[in-house]
Amino acid sequence: MEHIDFSLVDWSRAQFALTALYHWIFVPLTLGLSFIIAMMETIYVKTGNEEWKKLTKFWMTLFGINFAIGVATGIILEFEFGTNWSNYSWFVGDIFGAPLAIEGIMAFFMESTFIAIMFFGWDKVSKKFHLAASWLTAVGANLSALWILVANGWMQNPVGMHFNPEKARNEMADFAEILFSPTAVNKFLHTISSGYVLAAIFVIGISSWFLLKQRSVLFAKRSIAVAAMFGLVFSLFNIMTGDSSAREIATTQPMKFAAMEGLYEGSTTSPLVAFGILKDSDNPNAPNEKEFSVAIEIPDLLSYMAYMKPGVFIPGIRDLVHGNEKEGIMSYFEKIKRGHVAIKALKDYKNALKARKTDKAEQLKKMFSDPEFLNNNFKYFGYGYYYSEDEDVLKDNAHLIIPPVPVTFYAFHTMVGLGMLFLIIFILFLYFSIKNKLENKKWLYITGIIAVPLVYLAQQSGWIVAELGRQPWTIQDVLPTIASVSQVDTSTVQITFWLFAVVFTALLIAELKIMFTQIKKGPKEGGN
Repeated sequence: MEHIDFSLVDWSRAQFALTALYHWIFVPLTLGLSFIIAMMETIYVKTGNEEWKKLTKFWMTLFGINFAIGVATGIILEFEFGTNWSNYSWFVGDIFGAPLAIEGIMAFFMESTFIAIMFFGWDKVSKKFHLAASWLTAVGANLSALWILVANGWMQNPVGMHFNPEKARNEMADFAEILFSPTAVNKFLHTISSGYVLAAIFVIGISSWFLLKQRSVLFAKRSIAVAAMFGLVFSLFNIMTGDSSAREIATTQPMKFAAMEGLYEGSTTSPLVAFGILKDSDNPNAPNEKEFSVAIEIPDLLSYMAYMKPGVFIPGIRDLVHGNEKEGIMSYFEKIKRGHVAIKALKDYKNALKARKTDKAEQLKKMFSDPEFLNNNFKYFGYGYYYSEDEDVLKDNAHLIIPPVPVTFYAFHTMVGLGMLFLIIFILFLYFSIKNKLENKKWLYITGIIAVPLVYLAQQSGWIVAELGRQPWTIQDVLPTIASVSQVDTSTVQITFWLFAVVFTALLIAELKIMFTQIKKGPKEGGN
């Protein structure tokens, strides 16, 4: 711990977070809008109604603007694994790199190929071939997301791997286990469905602006009809997958789950906090802990929500840090000590190889295939980076493995609360659309417009929960951020951070300006 440059770690994290959050402004709209466009074009091909073609082309233009800038930020994000996180890339590159390689070779190639036909092939290919290209572009965009989210899901719950002590890195053992792990499946389904919700709100919000201005009314009504139905279906699906994701987190990332709920003291009767405001604890022995100054709670519900049955013990942050012998929960102090044993065994093995002590090296190597050693010590390898001979320092280090509770708690509840709001919005718009009563609903138009920035807030909140909630880990329990960074000068990361901040902000402003210009123009010949 004494050799770690925490400034470098913090700036590296900040730069990656900056890039990821900017990138995620563009990606979810691409995921959902591509399918909405394909649905609209399908109606055009089926009916031959030129108004649906104009509709499709308008939303396709906004999709294209967003897609171009999303690609630029995504490429930079992948390069950062090599520039800022080279230790991480070395340690698990064999596993993490595989889905990213598949994404580039298969999904992105497919998406890039058919998007050209989608934009430039209107008068060059048949209607059906063009429609197929639109659907394949949508499928390619979502396949691209699949492989990236599988990689991220593996970071949240590392499975299907084995450790190679000779190379000091983890290697893939079972690709199917990585691809189909419950964490990866839930991560993919919940994330893409949230993108579909965002795209539907985006279409409804812009269409509401047209209705508010009494422009292109028929265009706006048809867009709302498609988006509201699409959004309602996937809003319900998003809630279901979010519930599944939370249960998976309760099992595989109990500290993140405790932070999401602001739960410090574990219990079999823990309430579900529907709304809460945190304040600093009055306990002088725990100055970093938080308490609720205001809380709306549903008694005894958390166990059922997490495990689908009442009376199950939900560990709190104190239980996880200090341990709970009654519930069979090991303390962080013990995990740090066991992790240190694993790290020391690896160092001893490397030193034995270097000194050409073959017998000792072979003996140490066998430990890394011994089930008892793997389960009792190597399982906690990442915790060993927080080890100290000083017992007091060791206890302080244990608190470094707690995520920022207030940010995680508020982000989680923001995401959930807004998710329920969007469901209500979809129901309202669909109801008035079916009843053909969308005219003169100024309050509804304003609601649709305001929902657009809110859905982006919900998206960012979700990723804050996913990534900040598992800190300090880059790979849960296996590798912490302090051991993942590249050995570069901190000033280099600071300079690139501010350069990226300026460039990404300029790109965002440019995109918004182009978007607003296109929206103000409206569909070229949209009827009223």
